[in-house]
Amino acid sequence: MADQYVQSGEDSSPTEIPAIRWEEPPEGPVLVLLDQTRLPAEEVERVCTDAPALVEAIRSLAVRGAPLLGIAGAYGVALAAARGFDVDESANALAGARPTAVNLAVGVRRAQTAYRTEFATSGDAGQAAAAALAAARRLHKEDAEASARMAECGLALLDELLPGGGHRILTHCNTGSLVSGGEGTAFAVALAAHRAKRLRRLWVDETRPLLQGARLTAYEAARSGMAYTLLTDNAAGSLFAAGEVDAVLIGADRIAADGSVANKVGSYPLAVLARYHHVPFIVVAPLTTVDPDTPDGASIEVEQRPGHEVTELTAPQVPVAGAEAGGGVPVAPLGTQAYNPAFDVTPPELVTAIVTEEGAVSPVTAEALAELCARSREATIN
Repeated sequence: MADQYVQSGEDSSPTEIPAIRWEEPPEGPVLVLLDQTRLPAEEVERVCTDAPALVEAIRSLAVRGAPLLGIAGAYGVALAAARGFDVDESANALAGARPTAVNLAVGVRRAQTAYRTEFATSGDAGQAAAAALAAARRLHKEDAEASARMAECGLALLDELLPGGGHRILTHCNTGSLVSGGEGTAFAVALAAHRAKRLRRLWVDETRPLLQGARLTAYEAARSGMAYTLLTDNAAGSLFAAGEVDAVLIGADRIAADGSVANKVGSYPLAVLARYHHVPFIVVAPLTTVDPDTPDGASIEVEQRPGHEVTELTAPQVPVAGAEAGGGVPVAPLGTQAYNPAFDVTPPELVTAIVTEEGAVSPVTAEALAELCARSREATIN
């Protein structure tokens, strides 16, 4: 396994430092990632030269977010092929790196299928590797295009549900350009509202225990010039009670066939609050996140993460007295057990709408979701 770090310039903007890119230096192809564990303190790029390095980057959340994981998985297969590693072994390791995020496996299988098909036809490993890379690049491009269409569709839905503008949107975790080939999913809708001068306030949940909202969404909002306010996750209820939330926008890591939505833990409580306070709860995700092979929410495997993420506090690249290098500051007694699911599942009856690049589903039912997916497949074939 090989990876290394490259320090990037301080003045770079998000568009100048993409979340992921393929490069071909003289020593061989590499996959370059913006290391999200180091944000917002510093913008550092992580270079992966093989699939094990990418698997570690995925598990450590250096690269994360459903759409981007799909892109990373596809590039990971292409990387293994280009460097002469066992493609099937690499694909299996990548696909299993995070079990809940269905996009990861989708991206891996697309590039793997392209490799196998070309190799079966030509018998040339080099041509097969090129086919895998082409598949990864197509997925990357498709995701960027899907992001733009989701933003347009999501803003239209917001304007329909909340005529007059001045939207006050609450979001959870991180769903911007850091998780996408484009400008993201739920965050892209909020950004579109901001550009249309219809965003009054973006409420940003900090997203315990790893603070993706505080570290990443606030970072993106600040750099986009958006009006935003950070809050602790358990303060959301008081915002609803005060009438300060017009809509909730979140992403998704897997959407079951019945419309159940797995997303960063803390999403389900927001859905319950939104229903009680009659506030739209909107999920924004590409169709690659819909998994017809997962029948319902109970069938979604929820990733359990290490307990130390809860029992310790870490601050990226910020020295803290008493903290070990690379470790965190204990906030619970030694030996404390922690319950740390990475995701929770929101049932479809609590979801106002699911917004995709091919349109919105509302109300959310298995039939409506299947029909949308079928229309998309027909359009692709035609």
